Amino acid sequence: MKIFILLFFILVNLVYSKYLDNKSCSECHENIYNEFQSSQHSKNYFTDVLHRKVANKANPKKYECAVCHMPMANNLKDLVSGKARPDKNNKTQTDAISCYFCHTIAYVKKAHKHNINIKARQAKDYKPTLYGRLTNPDENDKHTSSSNPIYAKAVCTGCHSHKLNDNNVTIFKAMTKNQNSIECIKCHMPKIEGGAEKMNKRSRGHHASHKFLGIHDKKFRKKGVDINATIKGKELKITLTNKMPHPLIIQPARAKFLKITIIKDGKTIWQNYKNKPSEDKQSYFAYSFKKDGKKILVPATATQGKVHNLNAKETKTLIYNIPYLEKGDVVKVSLFVQLAKSDCSIAIGLKDKKLLTPSLIKSITIKKD
Repeated sequence: MKIFILLFFILVNLVYSKYLDNKSCSECHENIYNEFQSSQHSKNYFTDVLHRKVANKANPKKYECAVCHMPMANNLKDLVSGKARPDKNNKTQTDAISCYFCHTIAYVKKAHKHNINIKARQAKDYKPTLYGRLTNPDENDKHTSSSNPIYAKAVCTGCHSHKLNDNNVTIFKAMTKNQNSIECIKCHMPKIEGGAEKMNKRSRGHHASHKFLGIHDKKFRKKGVDINATIKGKELKITLTNKMPHPLIIQPARAKFLKITIIKDGKTIWQNYKNKPSEDKQSYFAYSFKKDGKKILVPATATQGKVHNLNAKETKTLIYNIPYLEKGDVVKVSLFVQLAKSDCSIAIGLKDKKLLTPSLIKSITIKKD
């Protein structure tokens, strides 16, 4: 019953909508379309192997993730209830988190388990109205345009704020209740040269990037955390500062961790873990879940959950006992992200090396004088 109540709020406003697919947007917004195609928002159930495997493992019959990952599906109610399965020939599904979806959100309803995007009503047989942040936006033969303050205040919070499972266990948390979308936009949609339209009738000099830069971008991920280290005798002190307005870890499939090595004459003589990064509890940042006291890896049915995290704007100091260093010895401290944790990958049968292989976020080196 609760699913249908949720869907009522989402679907009631789609009754008269005429769907504009992503490709149709490229006619006027070619640069933005190309940016979007390189983003994670453009990935769908069929092209995002990690998401698909997690969704299928969580519930092989119902695609409940569709509310955020396939929000414009013309059979959303059936996908969530289990009456239908994702169809790769359905454009409203393969468009993923589509242009039309993001630009027709009227407001965001705050809710306990996860927020709800309320779509704007569109009058039957009329051009749809698309929303954004531009002052005095242009119209064209496909749609009218309007500026909406929700795009600075809350539009990102509909899907990116928090998610609780049916047992009220937090399985995703990226934002606090009082945060607004402008913080997200400044970092993940920075202004870049060129107008929003191909014709650029109003000679706008910049537009918001629709690459939605994040952890997958090598340059971008370096900006989020500062690493500092000092050595006194046999004590290594590492300070991590999260500069981001959201926690270091927000997704349960991921892990971020430090790899610390001491190198003498080109050989590693000490490391903070022997076999797995998770052996070093203080520098392994990840979610963990239990069901009825037993560890589980897919959190949909978890009855307990916790996270070892570096919260927004937080600084943590980690202390290690290391061998005495001699002149020429090198200490290397590297922060990595693993997009799919090893144990989680085993549970869902994931074999994609790009997702399993840790990627460097940032690294510092200290040489003993």
